[in-house]
Amino acid sequence: MATWNPQTYLKYAAERFRPAMDLLQRIPLTRCGRAYDLGCGTGHLTHLLHERWLDAKVTGIDNSPEMLAHARSEFPDLDWIEADIGSWRAPAPADLIFSNAALQWVPNHSILLPDLLQQVRGGGCLAVQMPHHVDSAGHLLILDTARDLRWSTRLVPLAAQIKVHSAEDYWRWLRPHASQLDIWETIYVHELEGDRPVVEFFRGSQLRAYLHVLSEAEQQEFLDSYAEKTARAYPKQSNGKTLFAFRRIFLLAQR
Repeated sequence: MATWNPQTYLKYAAERFRPAMDLLQRIPLTRCGRAYDLGCGTGHLTHLLHERWLDAKVTGIDNSPEMLAHARSEFPDLDWIEADIGSWRAPAPADLIFSNAALQWVPNHSILLPDLLQQVRGGGCLAVQMPHHVDSAGHLLILDTARDLRWSTRLVPLAAQIKVHSAEDYWRWLRPHASQLDIWETIYVHELEGDRPVVEFFRGSQLRAYLHVLSEAEQQEFLDSYAEKTARAYPKQSNGKTLFAFRRIFLLAQR
């Protein structure tokens, strides 16, 4: 399993956390006694859930020991559990199950999402945000680089690891179980700094699995190749920054 590096992930914390903040503001709960953050990562968003509902018991769940170590260090008063979010189940009906940019790594959404919603009490919420950028240059160029004959046999099988479906699919799967369902998409246009900002952005997330199976020398070759392609696709603007459009899908289902 590819390890997560908290410092690399947090390099673009503002860009990564903004969609979560937008989702958090849309959650209609005035009271919340029990909340879970699936794929909590560094724990910063778990902490924000706690700040929103101070009386709630909030638990962050992640399968990365590195991320959880960072979370426990930063927020020692919160509850942290190391577990696979694809097989995790709430011990009792929850008021809120929240997940930011994590469930795209878990397969079988037609089963997973309705099952999570049914672990929420009546009146509670399932709130999910996921990247939905499979048609973006940044994603497509990762796949193009992975097809290089130097490493294609190892990397091409990883290309299908991220699974995000259409809004219509999620509506069909969740609507029979929800009293209210809100699904929307937002394209965030980020201004990134640095010489290879798209490389560095994905290095903290999507590129991890690819780099994990390459030698140190191959990792550098892969990143250099990807950087050359993304430099053409995302040229620097007149102010020296790189515009990086990133589409995300949001699911807010209430029992």
